[in-house]
Amino acid sequence: MGAWGFLLRMVMGKITSVKCPNCRKETPWEGNPNRPFCSERCRLIDLGAWANEEYRIAGEKKPAEEDEESDD
Repeated sequence: MGAWGFLLRMVMGKITSVKCPNCRKETPWEGNPNRPFCSERCRLIDLGAWANEEYRIAGEKKPAEEDEESDD
């Protein structure tokens, strides 16, 4: 089922645990304040990766905007 199976189980309330996206450790879904991560450490590692622009969202590149001088 893959990702759709995960979403279906989540909607149906049958998710009991997930694998941490960072370390792949099985972690409980309910009552986990760092969900979907297993710990604050893994959550912060992921946040740091976003801050360092290590992740990319697919899409067309936007052309660089050149500074426009105003005629004020």
